[in-house]
Amino acid sequence: MNISIISVGKLKEKYLKQGIEEYLKRLSAYAKVEMIEVADEKAPEILSEAEMIQVKQKEGERILAKISADTYVITLAIEGQMKTSEQLAETIDHLATYGKSKIAFIIGGSLGLSPEVLKRGNESLSFSKMTFPHQLMRLILVEQIYRAFRINRGEPYHK
Repeated sequence: MNISIISVGKLKEKYLKQGIEEYLKRLSAYAKVEMIEVADEKAPEILSEAEMIQVKQKEGERILAKISADTYVITLAIEGQMKTSEQLAETIDHLATYGKSKIAFIIGGSLGLSPEVLKRGNESLSFSKMTFPHQLMRLILVEQIYRAFRINRGEPYHK
């Protein structure tokens, strides 16, 4: 299985990089997981509605350029469906069983995802009604993907 985590912006925090690297190392026994960063759009701190739309549009174009036609896309959005770890494991297992060997998880920038990216998504996933920094979300997501593989293999993992 090939899994891509496509996210907006550079990851600068060393502690997050270390955590992600640890889970990527653990995941290498189960799947090929690739972290893809696309540039965030430079914008002033305070934006008009039109400027926000334009920023999301440009970031969205960069994201879509990284997704092949045969990839199953899961967008991360507050409005998405909440799942338990077991349900995410079922989703990944189901996709693998039915020949969807390419999965991309999409994490937007600070303004979220463009309508075009959300439309390209096969499903939308929410981790919480709370807002998390998109850099931290990468670590949370990669840990949950690792947990999903452990669940699917019936291997122990602390709860």
